[in-house]
Order: sequence, then structure tokens, then C-alpha cells
Amino acid sequence: MRLTRMLSAAVVGVYLLVVVGATAALADAAAACGTWPGCSLAGPLDPALLVAVGHRVAAAVVGLLVLLAAVRVWRTGADRRVRGAVTAAVLLYPVQVLVGGAVAVFGAPALVAGGHLLVGTAIFSALVLALAWHLEAETGTDDRPTGRPEPAFDPEDPVESPPAPAYDSLLERVKGTAAAYFRLTKPRLMWLLSLVASAGMALAAGPGLGVGTVVATLGGGVLAIGASGTFNHVLERDVDARMDRTSDRPVATHRVPVRNAVAFGVVLAALSLGAFLTVNLLAAVLGLVAILFYSVVYTLLLKPNTVQNTVIGGLAGALPALIGWAAVTGEVGLPGLVLAGVVFLWTPAHFYNLALAYREDYERGGFPMMPVVRGETETRKHILFYLGATLLGALALSALTDLGWLYAGTTVGLGAVFLAAVVRLHYEKSEGAAFRAFHASNAYLGLLLIAVVVDSLAL
Repeated sequence: MRLTRMLSAAVVGVYLLVVVGATAALADAAAACGTWPGCSLAGPLDPALLVAVGHRVAAAVVGLLVLLAAVRVWRTGADRRVRGAVTAAVLLYPVQVLVGGAVAVFGAPALVAGGHLLVGTAIFSALVLALAWHLEAETGTDDRPTGRPEPAFDPEDPVESPPAPAYDSLLERVKGTAAAYFRLTKPRLMWLLSLVASAGMALAAGPGLGVGTVVATLGGGVLAIGASGTFNHVLERDVDARMDRTSDRPVATHRVPVRNAVAFGVVLAALSLGAFLTVNLLAAVLGLVAILFYSVVYTLLLKPNTVQNTVIGGLAGALPALIGWAAVTGEVGLPGLVLAGVVFLWTPAHFYNLALAYREDYERGGFPMMPVVRGETETRKHILFYLGATLLGALALSALTDLGWLYAGTTVGLGAVFLAAVVRLHYEKSEGAAFRAFHASNAYLGLLLIAVVVDSLAL
């Protein structure tokens, strides 16, 4: 456990240093001292100079931590992969320090600054790999199932429907029916996906973002999510009825007839496209792609047939970032693509926690989720892999844009919280730990997107 803490602290420390170097406002401050390795503090205390001194002190502390972790790895005879990854980080660290010194003394031409960021990224990646492989060796069990899961029921067997709810008045009936239709839209997905689209719009427009564009885009997005969720309820109704987590869904319990649900989904989709068309054609096309991808590609093709359903299915959650960017610019731009990439990489790190918590239910339904097909040890390792990739995506977004202090602090601070929850999951291996990691992932992305909006609108 001590080595785990050391490696985790090294991961967070290196990430902090790299984010500071990639965030424009912080990088300028960190380069405020033109001497190296020390800084002269004579004269009035300039905040930029304090940042520069703090960055160099942090680099020294983190470097010592990386070295101590490497020594402990070698002395304890850790897994060969762990030794190799930590050794790579130790060997690269002096290179990173020397390049940083060159940036401070000679300025930061694009090639040198890019090399500084690239080496820092390599060190971070090596440490994430070392931590993941160490946790696999220390906490893993031989729990990999064999073969693809088969549904624990005969699809031809009829499902006994629960009795229709009894209403004492017309008002209660209206409320109950409205609640059932509202649930079809999967409202829990709406807040986060609306934040994704909002971040895309704010990133593209900055302080000049128009209210009309926001209202039309988010309105179309909410309707598109509602349509996608409704079609998902319809297409999975038979399996839903046999799984504990989903057995009370409106279509599965016949509270909403299939024909009515389909009509409801079609109306929502049409209204969604209408709202997007008031913005521009590209936003409408991307909105239609999002509906079809989630409803058809993910629900019918990916989810029941491949263990990579969660990974590829992450495209559905990433598309709102492109819709938000396209709503403002009328095109697909690189920052919008990188933002979409952050959401795409975050999705497995997020949803694999839920798959762990509901492993038995997914196995009963015959879905080839990662924990069902490859086991819980492999799933926990992949959560950490994708968390590292998500943090690198957030780093790339910082390097490509003018996002500032709030964004940098959020990705480092909440990233550390997310990492702590995932490490705890490795040791506890419980449903409660999986849910804590799930909620930590929600907090990370939600607050990161809010930081994108605030930083973008404040520029």
C-alpha cells in the first residue's frame, strides 16, 4: 500500500507540473524567472515570480518522489513491467528538467516548448502504467470468465407484467403518465450532456456567445437525448424486463405502450432537428447522427455484441461537444474535437464502474460488458488506463486553448480525487467502492466542463 501511495502521489505531482506548463497563463508565470536553476527574489514580490519559484520547488519535490518510488519498486522486486515503466520515468525526468531550464533561460520557441510538454506527458504516462500494473499485481485475482455470457433466461419465455398502477383520481393518472413519459427521456443524462454542449459553445465563442444560440442548441440537445433514450427503452424492453436494475422501466412494464413510445420518440427527434436547424445545418446533421448512433449503433449493434461497446459507444456522449462547437462556428474545429476526445476517453473510466457494480445483472441479460467477459481485475486496470488517458486529453485541451487557472486547478484537483477513488476500488473491490468511483468520475467531468465554460466566457 505504501508503494501505491508513492506512485499515486508521483502521478498527481507530475500531472500538476505538466498542466502548469501547458496552461498559457501559468506557463507565462512559470517562465517569469530568466535564470536557472534558482530565482532572484530581490525587489517587490511579483505573483508571476512566485509561481515560477513554486513551480521549480514542486519540480524538485516531485522528482525526489519519483526517484524514491523507483528505488522502492526495485528493492521490493515488483513486477517487471512496473520496474520498466518507473525506470523510464526516472530516466526521462532529468531530460524534462534540462528542457525546462532551457525554456526559462532562452525563452520558449514552439519546438522547445512542445518537447517540454511531450517529455512531461511521457513521464506521466509511464507512471500511470506503473501504478496500474502494480495494482493489478497486488490486488488482482484470477476472475476472468470463459466465453461470452448467455442470457440467464429464454428470450421466448413470456414476461409476467406487474399490475397496472391504480390511480385514485384523474389528476394522479395524468401525473403518473407524465412521469412515465419523462422517464423515457433518461433525464439523468441530460445535465451532463448539456454541459458538454455548453462547453463546446463557450470554447468556440468566448464572451461573445449569444443567448439565442445557447437556447436553440441546448433545446435541440435535450430533445435529442430524450428521443435517443426513448428509442433505447423500446429496443431493450424485453431484456429490461428481466434485469433487476431496469425491470421497472415504463415500456418494460407496459405503462407506456410500445406504439406510443415510438411515436413519442419520433416527435422528440423531429422537434430536436427543427431546433438545430434554427442554428445551422451542420448542428442538425450532427444531432441526427447522435440520435441514430445511440439508438441503433450502440443499442442494437454494440451493446449486445462486443466487449468494446462502452469504448465505441463513448462517441454518443462526445458528439454534443462537436454540436456545441458547430452551433457557433458552422464547422468542426480542432478544440471541439479535443473536447469531444476528453468525453470519449472519460466514458469507459466512468461507465466501467457502473458495469462492476451491476456485473451480475449485465451477465443475466447476456451483455458482454468488460467485467463479465474479461473479469473485474482487468476492468479495474482499464479504468485506471482510461483515467490517465482522460487526464492527458484534458491536458491537450489546455495546451490548445487559452483556458486558465480555474480549468487547470479543476483537472488537477478533481483528477486527484478521481484517482484516489479508483485506487480505493482496487483494494476494496466492492459495489460501494465502484459507486464512489462512478460518482467521482461524474464530479470530475461535470466540474471540468463548468470550468471550461467559466474560463472561456471570462477571456
